[in-house]
Amino acid sequence: MKATIGAVALTAVLSTGALGAGAIAAIPAAGSVPATSATLLSATVRTQAQALQPWPVLRQGPNSPWPKVTVRSLQYLLDARGAKVAITGTFGAATKAAVVKFQRAHHLTADGVVGQSTWRALIVSVRRGSTGPAVRAVQDQINFRNNKNGHTLDVDGIFGAKTQAAVRAFQQAMAHEIRGFPVDGIVGPLTWQALVTEALSF
Repeated sequence: MKATIGAVALTAVLSTGALGAGAIAAIPAAGSVPATSATLLSATVRTQAQALQPWPVLRQGPNSPWPKVTVRSLQYLLDARGAKVAITGTFGAATKAAVVKFQRAHHLTADGVVGQSTWRALIVSVRRGSTGPAVRAVQDQINFRNNKNGHTLDVDGIFGAKTQAAVRAFQQAMAHEIRGFPVDGIVGPLTWQALVTEALSF
């Protein structure tokens, strides 16, 4: 589901952080709703995830179907999980070694190939007040969508008001395409999947 909204429109939304009235549709934590509601909520999240492109499959080498920002996101997330990987956008031997180490630690197939299971284990939910490499990955992805590597945010690892506004704007654009997509300013599993699968990019 790449590129389903015009680049100019998305750039305008990202640059202003504008949100339509009533656009916020935060998904509550499962523990805060009755079990039956939580089950329906889980089914809704699964349906929304299926509407997105599948998680990228990355491995050592050029990874030509994906831009460098996707590999950088992987490297930032590895760093957020304790690895010390240079953020190069190139999947080399050091990145593969870090992936294998992470996979072993999380009882995943330790083949150095990053698919759905590894992505899901790697992602770190971030929100306003969060800091660190996972926030840098989000900021890097937002910048990539602003006229292809334009500059919207400082990639400083600080999830402040400007990053939150940009995330909400991205989520709002996604919500035009996927009914019920959360517009809450929090980068959780659905927003991560949309970001790393290059949704709304050209």
